[in-house]
Amino acid sequence: MPSFDVVSKTDLAEVENAVQNVMREISQRYDFKGSKSSVERNEAELTIEADDDLKLKQVHELLQGHLSRRGIEPGVLDYKTVEQAAGQAVRQKVLVKEGIDKELAKKLVKSIKDTKMKVQVSIQGDELRVNGKKRDDLQEVIAFLKEKGGEQPLQFVNFRD
Repeated sequence: MPSFDVVSKTDLAEVENAVQNVMREISQRYDFKGSKSSVERNEAELTIEADDDLKLKQVHELLQGHLSRRGIEPGVLDYKTVEQAAGQAVRQKVLVKEGIDKELAKKLVKSIKDTKMKVQVSIQGDELRVNGKKRDDLQEVIAFLKEKGGEQPLQFVNFRD
């Protein structure tokens, strides 16, 4: 019986490379001269520090640009609330999403079942397993999920006949 897995994985080494490139660009750009803006990575969490909201927004754009150049979609970033630091400075935590959380998995299962396709979908930890009798049914599910999009990028792995 053909099957495949739906996962959401992020290459943290590529995230680290993107953070290093952002820091290099911040140190070289004229509009950041004398600024104390920085991006630090600790496991799957980034900490962005900037002088003000404008610089924070510029760092967001730089980070998203460097991530997309490295093949990582900006949808993997989960921005937390902006906190005030000393004076005008601001700090923001950004989580790098790994795996499909329970709520999103339930939504995906429900939307696949609502299409009345002849497949079975099961939640296995932080990924989904899709089984079907025909390969074409599985390809329909992949096309449906790609078209649907969503708040998190998905990958389709372990396609077995």
